Amino acid sequence: MHYSEKGGKIMSDKKISRRKIEKQIRAIEAEGCKYNQIKKPTNVLFNIFLAILSLICVIPFIFVIIISITDEESLAMNGYRFIPEKFSLYAYEYIVSAGENILRSYGVTILVTILGTLIGLLLTGTYAYTLSRKNYACRKFFTTVITIPMLFSGGMIANYLIVTKVMMLKDTIWALILPLCLNSFNIIVLRTFFKTSIPDAVVESAKIDGASEWRLFFQIVIPMALPGLATIGLFLTLGYWNDWFNAMMYMDNKDLIPLQYLLIQIESSIDWLANNKATMGVDGIAVAANMPKETIKMAIVVISTLPIIFAYPFFQRYFVNGLTVGAVKE
Repeated sequence: MHYSEKGGKIMSDKKISRRKIEKQIRAIEAEGCKYNQIKKPTNVLFNIFLAILSLICVIPFIFVIIISITDEESLAMNGYRFIPEKFSLYAYEYIVSAGENILRSYGVTILVTILGTLIGLLLTGTYAYTLSRKNYACRKFFTTVITIPMLFSGGMIANYLIVTKVMMLKDTIWALILPLCLNSFNIIVLRTFFKTSIPDAVVESAKIDGASEWRLFFQIVIPMALPGLATIGLFLTLGYWNDWFNAMMYMDNKDLIPLQYLLIQIESSIDWLANNKATMGVDGIAVAANMPKETIKMAIVVISTLPIIFAYPFFQRYFVNGLTVGAVKE
């Protein structure tokens, strides 16, 4: 009985000492946090500053949307206003009047963006992962290979001849995909991400368990590298969605014209009609007078930008982490 009482006393002393230690740890953490905390007035000022900065970034796009739904005559008489005197959707109606062309161009752009992003991620990921492994014998050589295009370029004529004469891609969907799918900057960013985020011990243990290189890459490396891959995927998605230059260079087939290039053609046609209305007679002058000139430019910006704005939040969770981890070039 005496032993149990003594044992109970020892246990209670241990609980008391543990509580004291935990209390001291919390006190030390609180003391440290006191120096790292921002005072409330300073925090309020920071929040106000960031709110103003956010408005500065958002207001121009809101202004573009307002201009795109403003009546053309009201815009010509009163100039740009946040609250227009007369609203009109004529600019969007004029673009939609292209009918099947708009829908077809949307489909081409979506197809090119999805295929290009997937192919680009596969090529960039495999190339970057290979360069990140220290035991790869040709690592320095292929690092030099991807560095050269960042400093020198063969030029537009060389690119055109390779795509059209050597690869025979003119008037094919691949002429819009392959020229953009591999980028030296993306490879360097992802290579650094692999080097800092994929421990060598994980790779070695997987090889000991008998995993092949492809199984190691797809089942172990890719799940661990989702932030970096999402970042590169966002870069590729933006590049493919906004690309119109390759269509201008390699596309004569109107069925394969992407959205951006079609919108540029519509804008160019309106500018041409506005500048040459005097040579088209009375009917030409009347048509040119009723066409939207300024509002259609803003409507084009809205149509081409909104899909990416809606897609961006899905990348946001991975984007910041992936960009900061892979930002240091080695």
